[in-house]
Amino acid sequence: MFSRYGIFCKVVETGSFTRAGEVLGYSQSAISQTVSALEQELGTTLLTRRRGNVSLTRDGKEFYPFIQSIHNSELALERKALELQGLENSTVRIGTFTSVSRHLLPRLIKEFRSQYPNVHFLLEQGDYTRIENHILAGTVDFGFTSAEASHKLNGQVLYRDEMMAVLPKDHPLAAKESVSLEELSKEPFILVDEGHFSVAVNAFHAHGLEPDIEYRVFDDYTVMAMIQQGLGVSMIYAPVLKGFNKTELAIRPIEDKVYRALTLVWDQWDTMPLAARLFAEYILKRASGSFPF
Repeated sequence: MFSRYGIFCKVVETGSFTRAGEVLGYSQSAISQTVSALEQELGTTLLTRRRGNVSLTRDGKEFYPFIQSIHNSELALERKALELQGLENSTVRIGTFTSVSRHLLPRLIKEFRSQYPNVHFLLEQGDYTRIENHILAGTVDFGFTSAEASHKLNGQVLYRDEMMAVLPKDHPLAAKESVSLEELSKEPFILVDEGHFSVAVNAFHAHGLEPDIEYRVFDDYTVMAMIQQGLGVSMIYAPVLKGFNKTELAIRPIEDKVYRALTLVWDQWDTMPLAARLFAEYILKRASGSFPF
């Protein structure tokens, strides 16, 4: 059962009474009536109705963040009620990125579900900025980031990821056993976009260098495909490169070692959903052993 605040948020998200009704299982008229009732409650018009779609009015834009906040609080209340019944059908929502979701989380989730088989997982892919914003908004329970990238959240460092230089296999630097940041800075650079903070760019700047960034790409595997086509060079975290066919690319250590302090981050530990808190505790406990694994 969705409240009028949840229904309104879905209308804004889909841009249509009809599409919102299809998603929520209500008729178009029921959705319209609910929004009208909310507008009457607030004493203003929140949506501009056009044929086939809707958009926020100026007042609607002012009210929308508060309506979203109420809806998120309702969802949190529902989750808490479910927790009181145990971990049946609980969902752990995690903000993550390629190297973690591909090489770290699968094994952790499998092990955790052997103890709690009815706990489900939702992985929200993003960069450091998006993950931090999702956590602060309450749309994910916790996430992963680099220690230097987030100062608004609580967290604990898990381990360090080393970055490797990745080059086209016939690139002149591929003849070397290792490459320097200075050498990489002189090549067309394909940056793995990590959000407002970039470990690679920060490493260049720390050595007084400015990389020649030709492309900013979110997905590591897209970056590798572009390197294969000779579009540039890059720096990629070692776990992402595990199992990759090294005959297609030249992967070399960086002389000026570059690391990311992979960190588990959250907002308020005590208000985190029970299932999420138990899984976060499980990750932190494993971090006291051998990481990565």
